[in-house]
Formats: sequence, structure tokens, C-alpha cells
Amino acid sequence: MVNQSKIDMPSDEIIFDIAELFKVFGDSTRMRIICALRENELCVGDIAEITNMTASAISHQLRILKQAKLVKYRKEGKIVYYSLDDDHVVQIFNKGREHIEEV
Repeated sequence: MVNQSKIDMPSDEIIFDIAELFKVFGDSTRMRIICALRENELCVGDIAEITNMTASAISHQLRILKQAKLVKYRKEGKIVYYSLDDDHVVQIFNKGREHIEEV
């Protein structure tokens, strides 16, 4: 049993990267942004309105989400639209919600 667990243990680098990923998920503002972006791409102003926060606060959190490769963006003229990077982000969010809402 112990030997199998040792064999299955990811490298220290992978463990560190996973911990860093979950740190990004550990902020309620970022969770609101991810929730807002689950269905549609949105600009900063739209996200700010949905989350009831300032555009400045949203921009700061989006920068962190982009660095973690959880959010991507595209420009259309002067407007920047944000969306979730891939379906894994939605899956992680949904699994967390499912776990919390279990009765």
C-alpha cells in the first residue's frame, strides 16, 4: 500500500503547481469572476456590474486569472472580452460547488 502510494506520488514540481492553482481558486472575487464567465465572454465593465465591484478590482483579479491560465481574452477594437480558458475551469468550479452543496 505504501509503496503504491509512493509510486503514484507526483513530482514536487507538480504538487507545487497544483497547490498554486488552488491558491488562485482561494479568492471569492476570483470565484465570482469565474462564475460570471461560465456561460459568456464579458468585458471588464460587464463583470464589474455583475459582481458589484469596481472595474479596477476586476482588472487586477483578471490579471491573476490570466497568469494562472484560467482566463483568456480577445480584443474587438478597443474592447477586451474575457472568457474561461477551457472547460476544465468550469469543471473545477462545478465540482467545488457540488462538494459544498452536498447535504
